[in-house]
Amino acid sequence: MNRKLLLCMLLVVLLLGLPLLGLLAAGKDLSHYWEFPPLTQYVSHAPFSWYVFFALVLLAILVFGFLFFQLHHRHASTALNPAGARAAFPWWGGLGLLLVAASWLVAWNRFPPLHLVQPYTFLPLWLGYIVFINGLSYYRSSSCLLVDRSNYFLALFPISSCFWWFFEYLNRFVQNWHYLGIEDFSVKGYIFHASLCFSTVLPAVLSTEELLATYPRLTEPLKDSLLIPAPGNSLVELSSLAASAVGLLAIGIWPDYLFPLLWLSPLFIILTIQRMLGQATFLDSVSQGDWRPVWLPALAALCCGFFWELWNVHSYAHWVYSVPLVQKAHIFEMPLLGYLGYLPFGLECRAVASLVETILQRDDTQPG
Repeated sequence: MNRKLLLCMLLVVLLLGLPLLGLLAAGKDLSHYWEFPPLTQYVSHAPFSWYVFFALVLLAILVFGFLFFQLHHRHASTALNPAGARAAFPWWGGLGLLLVAASWLVAWNRFPPLHLVQPYTFLPLWLGYIVFINGLSYYRSSSCLLVDRSNYFLALFPISSCFWWFFEYLNRFVQNWHYLGIEDFSVKGYIFHASLCFSTVLPAVLSTEELLATYPRLTEPLKDSLLIPAPGNSLVELSSLAASAVGLLAIGIWPDYLFPLLWLSPLFIILTIQRMLGQATFLDSVSQGDWRPVWLPALAALCCGFFWELWNVHSYAHWVYSVPLVQKAHIFEMPLLGYLGYLPFGLECRAVASLVETILQRDDTQPG
């Protein structure tokens, strides 16, 4: 069997099977975990902790302080590439912006004639966002995913749906977020509509990453920065895989303390699979002093996260959070420190997109 396919199957087994195996080992009732739509709250969360809050604030200051120092300190001495010749802003980008405006208006108001469409505003909002962002990229650089890599761009939608369903699956074990306004959906209706909404996640993050890359001051100072050696032997890779696997195994047993692994364990598992496939990862770039493959997808996910939370807050069908230990200082529905989760999530988006490209790439060593 093709080695790429075997590693892909290993990835699926690890990501889906390990959390479930942990619940079985703990003897927990599994009936709630298959509820569609997910309405029942069955995880009790730990109360707010100032110690954890300030520890994570310090971590955030260190992470962002390093990146912003690099951007501010180095930009004066770094030869910034001038922006490319700009094309005319495309007409379809304008349509995307109009779709965002119309959908936003409907999402945040309760117009009686439109009550039937109130639960369905997420999809047009994000389709409009994706098209508009691609229009901005095209305007700034004369290229964008939608125009120059249209087949790949379209393939991202079904891949994205599967991708976010996985995080919905992991959330069943920790219940850091749950949905309101979905009570009237049937099982099939919820799965169908949610799948369409989830299909916009990867296109949104990757399109935003592409747009951010057109701003030299956001990228060039990090092109030649601090070098951090990447692990280069199989023992380190296997140790990383084992630690991440144990984290996923235990995530449903101790959800209050291991909930960050919902974002971290899949990332390290995917990175290990990438290395096993012989594919370059962002760790390789960092070892050469290039932090752009870390900075850009993380920042792109954070930008998308702001709009996800903004448009969510007054929508009819929306989500709310129950994040243990840090449930305070909300920006929209999200607690302030919850936004840190968007940083590894952006790296996962980029890693999955790169992994899919590798798996789908024709293997020239195979006959035919």
